[in-house]
Amino acid sequence: MNKPATPPKSQARSAARLAAVQALYQQQMEKTALARLLNEFHQHRLGQEIEDEQYADAEVDFFDDVVSGVDARREEIDELLQSKLAEGWKIDRLDKTMVQILRCGAYELLARADVSKKVVISEYIDVAHAFFDEKEAKFVNGVLDSVGKAVRP
Repeated sequence: MNKPATPPKSQARSAARLAAVQALYQQQMEKTALARLLNEFHQHRLGQEIEDEQYADAEVDFFDDVVSGVDARREEIDELLQSKLAEGWKIDRLDKTMVQILRCGAYELLARADVSKKVVISEYIDVAHAFFDEKEAKFVNGVLDSVGKAVRP
């Protein structure tokens, strides 16, 4: 029997980004401890079939880094994001999924110099499209572009 082909690195990272947003959303809603959250996603989500839907294989180390990094640097990330929002807007006014998308993108821009700014922004625009319409995807583009200019001049 043939072993299924390993997805290309870019596809595995895209799946890791989407899963990271979902994991951080779950953590925010359920107050799940980080170790338990990572274990649950490793055991029951990444690359698994759930309710007849096959989840893509994700680059697990990349997923772990994004989730753990956002968790560890949440205050710094939120301050950075807050500084990029329009006057009068607060991060806690944003949709909870949107906040996780922005946190993950901001984390990669801050901490993952191995990933180009263009790739980070493009990938999180794609993640936004999984949850939102074009208007919100453009919002992600604007905020992350502003973050990118601030942290990677």
